[in-house]
Amino acid sequence: MSETKAVIGITMGDGAGVGPEIILKSLQNQEIYDLCHPLVIGDAKIMNRAKAYVNSSLNVEAVTEDQLSSLNYEHGTVYCLDLNLLSEDLPLGQVSAEAGHAAFEYLAKAIDLAKKQQIDAICTAPLNKEALHKGGHKYPGHTEILADLTGTSEFSMMLSAPNLKVIHVTTHVGLIDAVKMINPERVYRVIQLAHETLTKSGIAQPRIAVCGINPHAGENGLFGYGEEEEKVVPAVQRAQDEGINVVGPLPADTLFFRTVRGDFDIVVAMYHDQGHGPVKVLGLDAGVNITVGLPIIRTSVDHGTAFDIAGKGIVEEKSMMEAIRQAVELAPKKP
Repeated sequence: MSETKAVIGITMGDGAGVGPEIILKSLQNQEIYDLCHPLVIGDAKIMNRAKAYVNSSLNVEAVTEDQLSSLNYEHGTVYCLDLNLLSEDLPLGQVSAEAGHAAFEYLAKAIDLAKKQQIDAICTAPLNKEALHKGGHKYPGHTEILADLTGTSEFSMMLSAPNLKVIHVTTHVGLIDAVKMINPERVYRVIQLAHETLTKSGIAQPRIAVCGINPHAGENGLFGYGEEEEKVVPAVQRAQDEGINVVGPLPADTLFFRTVRGDFDIVVAMYHDQGHGPVKVLGLDAGVNITVGLPIIRTSVDHGTAFDIAGKGIVEEKSMMEAIRQAVELAPKKP
């Protein structure tokens, strides 16, 4: 018996950015329809406007929530659950409260649909944090919105690129605050999340490596004030005692090279730039952002709204396509 394809809810993100373009470019590919049923959640008028930017012949069809169960998802038609929140003349490449609020509402609707099992996973196009705040939604980003609206207290951002997966102990906070926030319980929980996520994906005993906080992972007290011994070592030992295959803390300056080489399956990074930098060196269009620990599956492109090139049709869709693929891979399988 063949499996029923997963319905992937693709949020449009900030309508003034490249979200509509990368969605159209991705859905131009028959491969996506072979993999899943893609449903765009956004504004149909903005999706239609973007067709000219990318020279797309796709038919964008506005639909309502009542119609979702009867859609046939044939290649050539892009179904858009039309929330109708944006004006047709929304300026491209500019921060606006209108677009920030709409981006929040697209995600909120996707979360609602996932909770009601009308979609099987969420894949998000980028939003703009300044626009989000101007629109009245004081969140650091997608991850925190998802956690809040699903009532999730323990979550983490995982970045996935070819040969490198990174999960974060802290993300959108300043460096001084990040170091304060790191503690053995949080580090342990992120190690657990990494283990659970990779085990579910089919890796029986994932090899997990944990970064240090200071240069050279403190080098036995030479750098820092004993943060590794206080904050990281107890978590690693606790996880090891439970049978998790984890080592650390290890110097970050060599750990990412070793992981890309194949020594480890995933790296636990202590703060935002420690984890993001190495992934983005591999290519801005290669990474996928996955929120781990949620009751629903969410993947995302690992790049921003790219206001500087919005409307030019030159944005790469590779990260969006990979995010859709990973959403399908992680989505609950249906008979």
